[in-house]
Amino acid sequence: MDIQEQEGKRSRPVISLVLPCFNEEEVLPETTRRLTALLDRLEADGEIDPASAIFYVDDGSRDGTWGLIAAYSRQNPRVCGIKLSRNRGHQNALLCGLMTAPGEVLISLDADLQDDLEAIPRMVQSYRAGSEIVFAVRSKRETDSPLKKFTAQAYYRMLAFLGVQVIYNHADFRLMSRRTLEVLRDYGETHLFLRGLVHQLGFKTDIVEFERMERFAGESKYPLSKMLSLAWQGVTSFTAYPLRLITGAGVLVSLASLAMAAWAFCLRLFTNEALPGWASTVIPMYFLGGVQLLSLGIIGEYLAKVYESSKNRPRFHVETVCGLPFGKAGVK
Repeated sequence: MDIQEQEGKRSRPVISLVLPCFNEEEVLPETTRRLTALLDRLEADGEIDPASAIFYVDDGSRDGTWGLIAAYSRQNPRVCGIKLSRNRGHQNALLCGLMTAPGEVLISLDADLQDDLEAIPRMVQSYRAGSEIVFAVRSKRETDSPLKKFTAQAYYRMLAFLGVQVIYNHADFRLMSRRTLEVLRDYGETHLFLRGLVHQLGFKTDIVEFERMERFAGESKYPLSKMLSLAWQGVTSFTAYPLRLITGAGVLVSLASLAMAAWAFCLRLFTNEALPGWASTVIPMYFLGGVQLLSLGIIGEYLAKVYESSKNRPRFHVETVCGLPFGKAGVK
């Protein structure tokens, strides 16, 4: 044990920056320049080991993203690349990088430079002070549109209501130690929602706040449809509460139907106001039909997850890698 560890502070770690990429050729030159400068600065300050590197994960890009990554890996000893055989989605690409890249500490972030790079030194300091996981959390949402801000806040409130434990305003910008990554490796879930999984690992955690920037170049690769899909993934992967809501809705509908039947019986028995009409038949029929279809859809979603998980198919395939560290560490 060295002097730093005896004093309660870890020695400078080998860190790997993991960045999933999908059609990011416009922003990669600037991202590489800034990240290289950051690692050089942290090394000069004695915060990280000289073997620290950048790992780009090409998630089946259709532009020149992989060509740039391969070129940078030849020119820059800090740059490494992992190319997936096809597009597998952001969460699977991120998991591939986390499970493949070497290093004592791995930090995941987006390639579009919206994540504040100046939060990384504070994350490393928190790790050296003893934290195993460090979550980078947005301090405010000034760069979001009113619709984006409203939907994001509604999403986190919905997850909390349904019992899903996540860090408010945290996406996938985080630091994880090798110890926690080996625990994460034991999770064999087909449908990934990493911001929920990582929070469940336990261990000593810390939070670092940052301000999210405007995208440096290009367009967002996460349109509304993908964000809604990820939101639904988080709900159905971490809680059975929607199924319990179906049960509650069934009880309420049954009670309402019994009350309506009792009201109709009393109206017919004690008054002359009962008139035949289509509303009393058609409206309940359509209402009950809608509830049944919604219930079947939610149940079907859970059954589909069970079906896809039972096939136990690989979540990704690595087509090729580039960069010096792979020659030492290998690909897992």
